[in-house]
Amino acid sequence: MDAIFKALADPSRRQLLDRLDARGGQTLRELSEGLAMSRQAVSKHLAVLESALLVTTVRRGREKLHYLNPVPVQEVADRWIGRYERGRMTALSRLKRTLEGSPVMDKPEFVYVTYIQTTAEKLYQALIDPEFIKIYMGGYGPESTWEVGAPVRWKMDPEGEFEEVGQRVLEAEPGKRLSYTWHTLQPMHREMFGRMSDEEWAEAVKERSKVTFDIEPAEEAAMGVKLTITHDGFDSPDSKMLEGVSGGWIMILSTLKTLLEGGRFVSDQGRDASA
Repeated sequence: MDAIFKALADPSRRQLLDRLDARGGQTLRELSEGLAMSRQAVSKHLAVLESALLVTTVRRGREKLHYLNPVPVQEVADRWIGRYERGRMTALSRLKRTLEGSPVMDKPEFVYVTYIQTTAEKLYQALIDPEFIKIYMGGYGPESTWEVGAPVRWKMDPEGEFEEVGQRVLEAEPGKRLSYTWHTLQPMHREMFGRMSDEEWAEAVKERSKVTFDIEPAEEAAMGVKLTITHDGFDSPDSKMLEGVSGGWIMILSTLKTLLEGGRFVSDQGRDASA
């Protein structure tokens, strides 16, 4: 957390984060445009933000695209805000987003990264075990044989049965990579889309996209494993699905990390569950 606070202390770095929040997937050249500092200075600031995991990058040919990674900020909020004013702060944050509107990305995807002190095998199992999934997804979550081409079924209600919703496994490499098609479900995502009209919600439900989990060793052994979530394939840059699921993944990643690193949770059935 020291690295996060240090990175956020500089106004120039906060400005870069604001730019990525408004439009993800920018190159160094794009981020440098209109700033009162050299491209080299911007590059140095980005290096600090990457080191603090506040910015993540993706290579596309010769280009290096930069994305805001809000997961560390969520972890800070869990540590320093969650125990005190979580409900009130969440309500104020939602009100602010509703009044101001959400930024529109010109690249219809996002990339989130977190480091978890566990093994690749345990992390992969956490992504496919329905009993484990329902703990960090709030009672919902997918179920599948997790073979390529197999259906990914979902519970529409924590007390309901798994249902076929048209999703399919695209890639499944234990301990390394998992990818499947995705679309908005009811009612589990409705809370995330609370400010939508019924017409907008009906359009969001029709959308299709893809989520991919990449697992790899961390740069330093003490950091455990690196988990990268890439959600792409949205219908358009102003996708209503994109607007909603981005916030959901932040919360899911934060809870998954806490759970795997030894947090204690109680499932809906009242049994204790821990890593």
